[in-house]
Amino acid sequence: MTDWMLDRTFRAADGDEVRWAVLGEDAAAPPVVLLHGTPFSSYVWRGVARALAARHRVFVWDMPGYGASGMRDGQDVSLGAQARVFVELLEHWGLAGERSQPAVVAHDFGGCVALRAHLLHGARYARLALVDPVALAPWGSPAYRLLGGHSEVFGQLPAALHRALVREYVSSASHPGLPPNVLDRLVEPWCTDEGQPAFYRQIRQNDQRFTDEIQGRYGEIELPTLVCWGAQDGWIPVAKGHELASRIPGARLRIIEGAGHLVQEDAPAELAVALAEFLRP
Repeated sequence: MTDWMLDRTFRAADGDEVRWAVLGEDAAAPPVVLLHGTPFSSYVWRGVARALAARHRVFVWDMPGYGASGMRDGQDVSLGAQARVFVELLEHWGLAGERSQPAVVAHDFGGCVALRAHLLHGARYARLALVDPVALAPWGSPAYRLLGGHSEVFGQLPAALHRALVREYVSSASHPGLPPNVLDRLVEPWCTDEGQPAFYRQIRQNDQRFTDEIQGRYGEIELPTLVCWGAQDGWIPVAKGHELASRIPGARLRIIEGAGHLVQEDAPAELAVALAEFLRP
């Protein structure tokens, strides 16, 4: 893939189209699945995915309602729905068996998706790495809560104002700031005729109850777990990283200095090294 393209399609049980891809030449290499957060897509994993693909078979996907995957009116893009689709994908990829358990690396609300799939739906992982995850209440930046509480109003913004709002919001996920071309790539899916309503739809549906249902069960997690956190995360404070690591038995905590919430963009090399060390058998 010269650019970042998801060249395969999966049709979920509810009919949604999910775009995905796999990196790595060795089909027998240990599998790793990467989950993105909101309002992002698998594009944020491009550097880390290519680095990990040297020793792993790396699966990436855009969740329904995000990136290159399908967006539609009435779509269920809640954290509960995403977890169910993830379980379907693991089965589709042949990664749901006892002998084919993948390592899972999940960012932002992808963390909640991975945790729900494991704790509520029985998905099995070899290892779990959580990068600035949505996992403990309360979560969501003030801007996120404002948008979610008034999505019908913001959804009526003229296209130019909507684009400016999304650019400002996405920019705030980075501590040093995003390069213009990267920011453009992250913003563009939300600025089409389908993307503008989809942006507010996903915020409106991401209710805190989806973490409330599982956060009391983190002590049940028995697999090797790594919690990575950007020291300058302005969306979810680093104190949540310390708290989450203390709730998961044996979890290791890695704080990455100079990085905001979007660690993959702010410190991709350091994050890739930390993940490669953790994923090593």
